[in-house]
Amino acid sequence: MAITKHTVEVTGGNPVVIYGETANINYFLATDVTPDEEDGVTNSAVQVAGFTRQQYPGDTSPINVAGSQREFMVDPTRKNSTALPGRNFVLRERGGAKERRQFTFQGRMMDLHAFLSGNLAKNVFLYGPTGSSSKLDAD
Repeated sequence: MAITKHTVEVTGGNPVVIYGETANINYFLATDVTPDEEDGVTNSAVQVAGFTRQQYPGDTSPINVAGSQREFMVDPTRKNSTALPGRNFVLRERGGAKERRQFTFQGRMMDLHAFLSGNLAKNVFLYGPTGSSSKLDAD
């Protein structure tokens, strides 16, 4: 599994983007969310135009390089760093298995709270980026 971007709409609020593994997010939700981009590696190709190049510094007679096609891999889940965008939040299950999972989000905390309040399948504690907790009950 890979950490992917999930954009959720909030009734009467702004959209919230949640970053995390889809299965981990859906563990707590009554209605499953889907990633914005399906993870999976694909190959792509691009045509490169012909150009001239010097064989060594100061070369007075550059050579011609014919145009060609370059093939490369596209992986939507690839990250260039270990940092995830946004601010952290934690969902911890009350009762049951006592699962605790951490995610990041972009948007307003009040919109994230509103989304979770209406879509939870489990009773949880929501720990926001400041460490404060909210007690949320499943519908």
